[in-house]
Amino acid sequence: MNTPRIALAIGIICISIFPVLVKLSLVSGVVSAFYRMAFSCVLIIPYVLLFKKFKFPSLKVTLLSVLCGVIFASDVTVWNISIIDSTATQASLLTNLSPVWVGIGAFFFLKDKPKRNFWIGTVVAIIGMILLVGIHVFRNLDFDRAFAFGVLSGVLYAFYMLISKNVLNQIDIWRFMTISITSAAIYLGIVSFFMNEPVIGFSNTSWLILIAMAIICQLLAWLLISYATQNMRATRVSVSLLGQAILASILAWLFLNEEITLQMVLGGLVLLFGIWITFYPTPIGLRVFHKKIVKVKSTK
Repeated sequence: MNTPRIALAIGIICISIFPVLVKLSLVSGVVSAFYRMAFSCVLIIPYVLLFKKFKFPSLKVTLLSVLCGVIFASDVTVWNISIIDSTATQASLLTNLSPVWVGIGAFFFLKDKPKRNFWIGTVVAIIGMILLVGIHVFRNLDFDRAFAFGVLSGVLYAFYMLISKNVLNQIDIWRFMTISITSAAIYLGIVSFFMNEPVIGFSNTSWLILIAMAIICQLLAWLLISYATQNMRATRVSVSLLGQAILASILAWLFLNEEITLQMVLGGLVLLFGIWITFYPTPIGLRVFHKKIVKVKSTK
């Protein structure tokens, strides 16, 4: 594995913790998202100023970075609400449908079009996710707030991936993260104010969880994922993030007593196979399999 892929793998582990922390924090989805961004600002701004890692980019790039912050803040908020209203596993499933939206968006708006293997891998990975949570979950899903916000989270994340990929081609990760996180914190602070959300009076455990979200699930995770996004295809990063659903399900089983079965394990393996297909360099098709069969016969 090269460095971007290692960074992506660690980043996926970090964000897999997030659904469990949201459930344990016992604060609203909006406030949880606000403090995740606000505490991140408290840490990242002094660092970039002290080590002189920040300089304002062009107005266009700055505005796009701000837009990324607002979109990402909205994504985290609706995902939080979906997690709180349903289960960590179901919410992770719905938001991780984002590769479909990223692939479609890349097809229409990016020069780097997704190849056949991406679409095959995406279909296989989605089948794996369906197995992971169980077909009965889809059969019983109603279009309630948890379902709608879970899907909306995936759509918002797809927009974030496509726009951030463009921005990260023009500025370094530290400047992008500083601008996007700061704009996200300001935006969520305004939303919390107008929604009359309580922002104080939480237990010590809740405060510790909110700080952990900022350090692990925001700063560490997204510095690593942004680095991977900068050096890899947006479609591949997006599909790889499907692996988060597996780890989130395992953690939910361990700490939230959410059920995990053999079917879920098999679904996880299928999901990982789908991710592997997107990285497979040779286009998959009947010709590939025919050539391999002929090669095997010729060696006998």
